[in-house]
Amino acid sequence: MSNPNEVLTRIRLNKETGKLWQFPGGIHPLENKKQSSQKPIRTLNLPKYFYVPVVQHSGWAGDLIVKEGDYVFKGQALTQGDHYRQLPVHAPTSGRVVAIAPHVASHASGLPEMTVVIETDGKDEWIERKPIDDFLQMGSEEIIEKVYRYGIAGLGGAVFPTASKLSLADKRCKLLIINGAECEPYITCDDRLMQERTNELVEGIRILRYVLRPEEVVIAIEDNKPSAIKAVKKALKGANDMFVREIPTKYPSGASDQLVQVLTGLEIPQGKRTIEMGIVMHNIGTVYAVKRAIMDDEPLIERVVTLTGDKIRNKGNVWARLGTPIIHLLEQVDYQADARFPVFLGGPMTGFILPSLQSPITKTANCIIAPDHFEYAPPEPERSCIRCSSCSDACPVGLLPQQLYWFARSEDHEKSNEYHLEACIECGICAYVCPSYIPLIQYFRQEKAKIAEIEEKTKKSEEAKERFEAREARLQKEKEARTARINQAAEKRREEIAQNQGEDPVAAALARIKAKKAEPTSEVHVKANGEPDNSDLMAQRKARRLAKQGETTQAVEKVEETAKPAENLSENLDTKKAAVAAALARARAKKEAQQAQAVEKTEEATKPTEELDSRKAAIAAALARAKAKKDAQQAIEKSEEVAKPTEELDPRKAAIAVAIARAKVKKEAQQAVEKIEEVAKPMEELDPRKAAVAAAIARAKAKKSSSTTE
Repeated sequence: MSNPNEVLTRIRLNKETGKLWQFPGGIHPLENKKQSSQKPIRTLNLPKYFYVPVVQHSGWAGDLIVKEGDYVFKGQALTQGDHYRQLPVHAPTSGRVVAIAPHVASHASGLPEMTVVIETDGKDEWIERKPIDDFLQMGSEEIIEKVYRYGIAGLGGAVFPTASKLSLADKRCKLLIINGAECEPYITCDDRLMQERTNELVEGIRILRYVLRPEEVVIAIEDNKPSAIKAVKKALKGANDMFVREIPTKYPSGASDQLVQVLTGLEIPQGKRTIEMGIVMHNIGTVYAVKRAIMDDEPLIERVVTLTGDKIRNKGNVWARLGTPIIHLLEQVDYQADARFPVFLGGPMTGFILPSLQSPITKTANCIIAPDHFEYAPPEPERSCIRCSSCSDACPVGLLPQQLYWFARSEDHEKSNEYHLEACIECGICAYVCPSYIPLIQYFRQEKAKIAEIEEKTKKSEEAKERFEAREARLQKEKEARTARINQAAEKRREEIAQNQGEDPVAAALARIKAKKAEPTSEVHVKANGEPDNSDLMAQRKARRLAKQGETTQAVEKVEETAKPAENLSENLDTKKAAVAAALARARAKKEAQQAQAVEKTEEATKPTEELDSRKAAIAAALARAKAKKDAQQAIEKSEEVAKPTEELDPRKAAIAVAIARAKVKKEAQQAVEKIEEVAKPMEELDPRKAAVAAAIARAKAKKSSSTTE
């Protein structure tokens, strides 16, 4: 890649000797410029409604700062942004905002885009302005900021924000090129502007020179514009800070890279920008807009548009306000509408057919062509590629359009990138020279759009991934910080405990674990046949089992010592039978005691005595006591008969079982008798009413005792 010093050497050689270079390819189509270049620029009537799209440049839409119903002045900002790629748009006249809604766009797709609709009030009243006579009173940064706020973009076709280009080129620019080539057929707006507004153009160039501080400034004009060349040279007479250079008429010499190659003989490497070689280029229309913004305090609200074609009787160039419906302009220049012939926006090489004449003029609109049958013929049917290489021979960038055509048709995006589709400047030469009438430029534009969509999705995916990774890193950092705080608090607590107790509990616990691990572990021995020898383990288990058996024997001996007095009672009792007999005796005795003593006898003793007098109550209580004692005695005798020893039972264990059974039965019988006695205590002194109360209380206690016993 060439460096800025080499660029300066080449342009100075051009300045001194007039030497020019050539770029590869290119064509010489019919110019058809005289149709519109012979008349001065005119001003037409304003329409009733203006349709101002919020995006008219290479970038993003700004934020709307007006709403429906607002009154706006001419030049008032409708949007604003926070960086150079959000270029503002301004009201083209005074009036009221009647709608902010989608409207058909001046684009080949015809898709609607957000638009501010303004109804004119007929006054065309400017917002307050403050013109200046000398731009030197402003600083470079101030000029760049004003260029941005006034919505100026490149009017040569790319519509790249001018402020962004100026800020990127600050202190890097060595060569400033003013592009007046206007190489495409039919278009003459820059030609007329150079002829009529020469002094203002020169003033605009000096403003750019003041901001960029280049070492050389050249104004390049194709040699098919003699009047413009003469006018500019006259304005520069006696000046030594810039010069005019005529270049041969050849399409597309007005393209950025090709114009640099013509003036310096140097190629811009693929993927690089001219600023990287110290070169900055601006269009004639852009320079004029910069002058109007800085000196006259006017934002970009109008531009020169060429109206030409045989369907327009009054051809020429006009001042067109941005947002003017195209049909309104055509109606004022005697346009003869014919459904058989379309209307083109742009030149015949790079332009497109307008889907609707209601679409508005924007910053990109430089020419409107309304052809008749002498200038336009329906497209020929597409035929098969014959591999003639005409397209590659004429390509000014040195690409292989015939190969890119196949990749675009098959949507082989990888191959399209490999063959540098992004380097295509969409000049349309390949389609112009193709003998098979293949619309190559359309295929290339579609393929570029698809690749751009894929790249945009990939970019968003990568951004989402970066955001996710950043979030995970942040959460991990917070977790580590939280863990560190917990560990610090725990360490502080351990230190406090160690100071109070004289020993670190954690260290002591770790020492115990370490000591336990250091204890010798039992080794596994192996027999001769390879099986593990578990004799030691089995011996340990046998020792533990014998120890437990010893403890059991001691407990049995204690029981036997307790039961020795009963050995003579039943010497021949069997152990199992004695246990069964004892259990049966206990169960029967408990059941009979509960039923006989707690339920039946209590109910008889406590039956209603409201009608009994004191004597009858005493007799009933005495009978109840006698009967209860008799039943208790019978229950004891039955339990003794069931559990008395037999000749076949073991004497020692039988004696123990019998003694336990007798003790339990006697205890239960005694408790039942005591309860009955308490219930049936003498009632001779009670009157019938008190006796009834006592009987009720006795019944309740007896029932409670019965339920507890069960």
